[in-house]
Amino acid sequence: ANIDPSVEAYVCEKPGLHPEPVSTQVIPRDRHAEFFCVLAIIASSMERIAVEIRHLQRTEVLEAEEFFSKGQKGSSAMPHKRNPILSENLTGQARYIRGLCIPALENVALWHERDISHSSVERYIGPDATVALDFSLRRLNGLIKNLVVYPDNMLTNLNKMRGLVFSQKILLDLTQAGISREQAYRMVQRNAMKVWEQGADFLTELLADEEVVEALGEAKIRESFDLNYHLKHVDTIFERVFGTSDAGQAD
Repeated sequence: ANIDPSVEAYVCEKPGLHPEPVSTQVIPRDRHAEFFCVLAIIASSMERIAVEIRHLQRTEVLEAEEFFSKGQKGSSAMPHKRNPILSENLTGQARYIRGLCIPALENVALWHERDISHSSVERYIGPDATVALDFSLRRLNGLIKNLVVYPDNMLTNLNKMRGLVFSQKILLDLTQAGISREQAYRMVQRNAMKVWEQGADFLTELLADEEVVEALGEAKIRESFDLNYHLKHVDTIFERVFGTSDAGQAD
């Protein structure tokens, strides 16, 4: 009542802010809660990447791993180990940051919309959440920058499936050849089960299946076992995320 709203709008305009439409003694804390929830979502997105790296570094997978420097120790008890300590640390940080959402949400409901019970909480969660997220972002950046990737192991793991990764392509080829989806599914499945149960080779089984060969032909079946078919849009995905190479050079 003591200050004209136009003055408030003028002052807020200077730093690029907007007046709070409805406020009491304090700004409604749902805005603050949204901020902390956004931090938690960012942390969770980073954890998603970290968990994937932890999985890829497992001994039986080993398609990628964190950089392991000379003299670094993986385990005090087992000298051979190379633990994904950075990724595990990021998982823990994400749990902590998500946990700070609860007090932020608890701060939304204030007595008569104007008590200051939120104040003591925000003095802690404000710096803690932002510093923890900043630390996590820097750690993830370094982790990705120095990530060690093993393409040969990726191919080895794919080959362990003895061709089963191409079952969907064969299924789609059969439907496009005029076979009903239900029948095409049965045709593919009966050959795939031999791979699971008998250790057979999927391509070999398909080529020995007269019904499949009659529908597709041997050349088409072999063509469907080309990995490049599944990689043809990789560049498009990278451009969506990072932009074109020309745009990057312009920056």
